[in-house]
Order: sequence, then C-alpha cells, then structure tokens
Amino acid sequence: MSTRRATIRQVAAAAKVSVATVSRALENPDVVAQNTLRRVRAVIQELGYTPNAQAQMLRTSKTRLVIALVPDIANPFFSEVIRGIEQVAHANKYGVLLGDTQNSPVREQAYADMVPSRQADGLIMLVPRLPKEFARKPFPLVNACEYVPDPAVTSVYVDNVAGALSAVTHLVTLGHRSIACISGPRPSAICIDRERGYELALRKAKLRVDRDLMAVGDFSVESGIRATEGFLAAGKRFTAIFCANDEMAIGALQALRAHGLRIPQDVSIVGFDDIRFARYTDPPLTTVAQPKEELGKQAMTALLEILDNPRVPPRKRVLATELVVRGSTAPRKV
Repeated sequence: MSTRRATIRQVAAAAKVSVATVSRALENPDVVAQNTLRRVRAVIQELGYTPNAQAQMLRTSKTRLVIALVPDIANPFFSEVIRGIEQVAHANKYGVLLGDTQNSPVREQAYADMVPSRQADGLIMLVPRLPKEFARKPFPLVNACEYVPDPAVTSVYVDNVAGALSAVTHLVTLGHRSIACISGPRPSAICIDRERGYELALRKAKLRVDRDLMAVGDFSVESGIRATEGFLAAGKRFTAIFCANDEMAIGALQALRAHGLRIPQDVSIVGFDDIRFARYTDPPLTTVAQPKEELGKQAMTALLEILDNPRVPPRKRVLATELVVRGSTAPRKV
C-alpha cells in the first residue's frame, strides 16, 4: 500500500476542477458553488488529502499565529483575558503565542518584531507601550486592557474613571471621609484614569484630596504592603483605602492586619479587577469587576477584523465595569 500523501493536483483531477478551485474550497468555501464544493470535499475525503500547512502559509503569506504580550504572567488578572483571546483565536483557526515581557520594553520589542518579519500575523499588547516599528510602518496590532491614546491604534479597555468613581463613591456612601489611595505605576493611562476617578469621587462629595494619602504601587501584593505601611509609619489617619488593583488591595489587607487593625471594622478596602482570589480573601474583597474574558474576546475579534481588512478604521472599544460589594467594606465607625 502506498504511503505517499495525495496532492492538491490529484484532488483537482479527480474532482474535474482546477487547482485554484480546490484551494478556494479549502480556504474560502463561500465563493464556491455548492455542487462543486460537495464534489471537492468528497474527493478530499476519499483520497485522504491533507493541506500542506507550510505551503499554504507561503501561498497566503499568513502564519495563522498571533502574539499576545502580557507584562507579568504571574498576575492572575491576565489569565482570564488570555482565555478570551484563545477562544476566539481557536474558533478562527489561529494559534496564540504568549509572551511574558516582565515589564521589559526590550522583550516587548523582540516579540513585536516577529510581525513585520512575518513570523506572526498580528499582535495583541496588554501593555501601555507601542513597538518602535509601529510608528514608522504600522502592522496588525490591538492594544487591550491597557490603552494608548494614539488614535491610530485600536484599543479595547474598560472605563477606568467610572470604575474608580463607583468604588470610592461606595466608600463615601458608607460614611468614610479619610480615604487613602494606592495607585498603579506611571505612565500607564489606566492608572492615571483610576486615580482621576478617585479624585473625582472625593470632589463630588466635597472632600479634600489629600496628597499625603496617595501612594504609587506596581500592581504587586508587596507594593500594597509597602504603601500601607508607609501610611501607618507616617501616622496618617484613614478609615478606608482604594487600591488600583486587587493584588495591592490584598497587600494592604495583610499590612493592616499585621498592625492589629480589623477589616472592615477599622479600615474598609476596595480593589479593582475582581481576580479569582478576591472572593476568597478574609474577608472577601469588595472590588471593581472588569469583564476580563470579554476583553480578550473583543481584542482578538478586533485583530481579526484588521487582518481581514487592513484598511478598517482604528477604534476605541470601551467596556463597562461593575462594583462587586463583599465583606471588606462596611460603614465607618462613629
């Protein structure tokens, strides 16, 4: 029995069509007449024909591979975003290469260079920077979760100002007047926006924005601990803390407990993201939920649109957040 694989020419001859028609039946079946399509598929099944992936890539100039860059793979927030990206990619027969940049612009650039060099078709960046090459010669790229203000870049993200505003307004409604803030790293636009939402909530409540009650972290648990210990060491008085992500909120909770303070009886805490662990802290964390999986789905869908039509206008897709109230917040003690 012959072990040689059938060729596309053999399929075309057996189906009495051209090689181009077989190719269209495989890659774009909607443009092939139904009778012809059925005949080609029957011959493909009969001969056991399998398309040569490498030859197909050379013919279409597509790798069927996209790259998703995350700044920190250890951050649980990104796992659900990546899941959304993977779902849409898989449904459209694309593979996803995950790049952990460890917040390094050099690593980001190395991965980004794979697109212009045709090692990948497109790039989803979950970081707040753009590759240098993109400014000179744009290529298929979507910025997600984080965003860049550049109008030439398609971005998918949440309304961070509104999310932070809802979190701090919740604390104000509970009677808190001295509310600390642990923001995220600059120059990230989302961190600036969450800080703006914090300040806006205070101003709407006619409360003073006290810069001494504001600190900057790096989204890690450790930075939440450091910032909270800094407030306590400086003798700052506060009854609540708004943190720009859940990991820093978990760090703040640990630091307060280490100093003998109770959550939420002495200090209320609100985070941002609603990572999986937020509901399992003690007490469970009140937080601003992002639609993480949907962010990933929308980002991959947007990239597919660009890959299908490079002239599609860039867009900013802004999704809503939701305040999830749990046990880490309570009315201020009188």
